[in-house]
Amino acid sequence: MSQAGPSDDLRPQFTSEELQKINAELDGKSPQDILRWAVDNVRGLYQTTAFGLTGLAALDMLSKISLERNETHLVPLIFLDTLHHFPQSVELSQTAADNYLAPLHTYTPPGVSTQAEFTAKYGDKLWESDEASYDYLVKVEPAARAYAELGVKAVITGRRRSQGADRAELRVVEVDERGLIKINPLIFWSFKEVKDYIDKEGVPYNPLLDQGYRSIGDVHSTALPDPSQADAGERSGRWQGKSKTECGLHSNYFEMKQRFEQKQAGEEASAVEGKA
Repeated sequence: MSQAGPSDDLRPQFTSEELQKINAELDGKSPQDILRWAVDNVRGLYQTTAFGLTGLAALDMLSKISLERNETHLVPLIFLDTLHHFPQSVELSQTAADNYLAPLHTYTPPGVSTQAEFTAKYGDKLWESDEASYDYLVKVEPAARAYAELGVKAVITGRRRSQGADRAELRVVEVDERGLIKINPLIFWSFKEVKDYIDKEGVPYNPLLDQGYRSIGDVHSTALPDPSQADAGERSGRWQGKSKTECGLHSNYFEMKQRFEQKQAGEEASAVEGKA
């Protein structure tokens, strides 16, 4: 099994007892109250976002909290550019950062900066031939690299319980296997509440939403959602026809890293044998 390096071990800021108490105190609180708590109590705080509606609502709230404190924008942004996003999503990342004067850190898969380079280095349609490796390369590894380079100790996410699947049992504040704190400020809101906030506050959003999309990821894994479902079907347009519900970013980091490294080592050994 691959060993955790210094950049993998984030050393949790709270004990399990403290975490239980924090979640009890924040249960049922408004997103703004949760965000204020995070800004005041968590070190190394960033917002990881693909600029979906929930992330945009949190971004707007953080901007307002920052202005209350006579600050420009207290929480920097991390955008994982998979190089396979819709052009509208990439454009929105810069538009939103500019609109809120928020520091934006964009990370791409290792060693590449365009879709053509990704295909040349890792293969055509890798998401079809090796989905686990694709998820690792476009989301998991870039996120880990961002956390190490930026000194990230905690991240604000756009996950909500009403999205269903693995997210139905979310807590406000969680700590993953590395010690990374994950804060879910809009955990108690429905899709309608999020959209109402976006509309009321005039928050810029992805124009694809006006075409019926509700959860937008890579071009090849995004379709219109099932209209017969409510909030739990919000992400039904992602990875249609598969049991998959997450991109790997919220899966066990060490397990994904180990599988990728083992596969890579096997391929390298086969290549050496082929030349012998």
